[in-house]
Amino acid sequence: MRSVRSKIIAAGLVLAAAGVGAWQLLPAAGSGGAIRVGTSDVVSSLDPAGAYDAGSWALFGNVYQSLLTLKSGSSTPVPDAATSCAFVGQKLTTYRCELRPDLKFAGGRAITAEDVKHSFDRIKAINSDQGPAPLFNTLDSVKAEGLTVTFNLSAGDATFPFKIATGAASIVDKDAYPAKTLREDGKIAGSGPYSLAAYKAGTSAELKPNPSYKGQAKPAHAPVTVRYFKDSAQLDRAWNEREVEVAHREMPPAVLAALNPGLKDTRYQASGGSETRSVVFNVRPGSAAAPLAVRQAVAAVLDRSKLASEVYSGTVTPLYSLVPAGIAAHGTPFFDTYPAPSGATAKKLLKDAGITAPVPLTVGVNARGANLAEADELKRQLESTGLFQLNVKPVEQWADFQKAYAAGEFDAYTIGWIADFPDADNFLAPLVGTDSSMNNGFSDQAVDGLVARTQSHSDRAGAAADFRELQKLVAQQVPMVPIWQKKDYVMSREAVTGAQYLSDGTGVWRLWELDWL
Repeated sequence: MRSVRSKIIAAGLVLAAAGVGAWQLLPAAGSGGAIRVGTSDVVSSLDPAGAYDAGSWALFGNVYQSLLTLKSGSSTPVPDAATSCAFVGQKLTTYRCELRPDLKFAGGRAITAEDVKHSFDRIKAINSDQGPAPLFNTLDSVKAEGLTVTFNLSAGDATFPFKIATGAASIVDKDAYPAKTLREDGKIAGSGPYSLAAYKAGTSAELKPNPSYKGQAKPAHAPVTVRYFKDSAQLDRAWNEREVEVAHREMPPAVLAALNPGLKDTRYQASGGSETRSVVFNVRPGSAAAPLAVRQAVAAVLDRSKLASEVYSGTVTPLYSLVPAGIAAHGTPFFDTYPAPSGATAKKLLKDAGITAPVPLTVGVNARGANLAEADELKRQLESTGLFQLNVKPVEQWADFQKAYAAGEFDAYTIGWIADFPDADNFLAPLVGTDSSMNNGFSDQAVDGLVARTQSHSDRAGAAADFRELQKLVAQQVPMVPIWQKKDYVMSREAVTGAQYLSDGTGVWRLWELDWL
């Protein structure tokens, strides 16, 4: 969640707003106080070295700065804390950035290149199971001289500019963040458009405009209070009771399906479409999902269309590749390999492998939103074949769920993925590469080789053939099975402006665009 992470992406591949929203023009007076934004994407850590999830990164983009960022509707990284960044030479193994000379942390201390180096070094040194270290698998070392930061890469990586435009690359104060341990005092020392005035884990984050911010984003005008809800039902209740003026991720599927231009005092937008969801298999020895035939049999049985219609009211689209539609190199390798749900195919796969049915599978699920209903439908589909016996284990807290799957407590688990940057690499390298962020024990030399080859193309169109081959290999090895992709929905009241720019599928949460009419 994250993902993702100079690069060229063909025009037309940008995850632009789809324009299916209804933005009424009638004015309404705002309260003048903090704009309340509701979400069920909670923050797992305030320390960028310990978080690789949508809720954390959404906050990071507002209270920290990265060297680069993505402008709304664009797929090209542009300077934020940097004045310029570029590869040195043609090998794509040296990347250099020049810092703005007048940057300060919200506390007043000047930002130096040493702060940037410290920010990246500690990600690698801490190597948190819940952190973004897998995103920087090609980063070998960082050098700081004056206002110049030089990144030395172990292999050519054309996606590196995207990686340093994400929440993973948030610049932290070297005097306030330990080199080898996470900061856990509930505070933040950043230089983003906002400073963190108050924070209650799992409940709220109070943000106030940072007058010393200098970067790509426009200055924030209105204070914002982010309210975190346990699940979509609570978020929906808060919306209906007018406890929030903006709602983003995730309202219940039935609510999203019923959105229409005639709703009173409700603006909405559906944009992008890069959020995906998958079943991830624990392939470690001893797991019931370790045998390849078990994973292939699950892939052969899964009925995505039924799940999309019955659980999500048609607000999601069946997905047959880890790379979603709208991203270059999208394909349908899982449909090509398993063209229709088939218990007979699954039965033959297990029989040929000498595996006795029913196969017991413990499936972990983060108990929020439609996740439990989704897990129930998966259980129904798999058990109806007589080939599987599922034990669904809900986990209430997101952080606990992350720790549980990283520790191998499940044979499989369901998880969503939101683009860190709009490139196929972001849907493959951090998910199926060795030591991936999925923490499922999967490692394949051929997969790693193809990942490295795709990253070596500065012209991303040149990576298309390797991406297709990589996706075919994933469909054969089945470390995970894609289920669906969906658009990104934002709802707001008429008194709030700028909500249409809050999220556009690039992974950036632009709270600074919000204001009162």
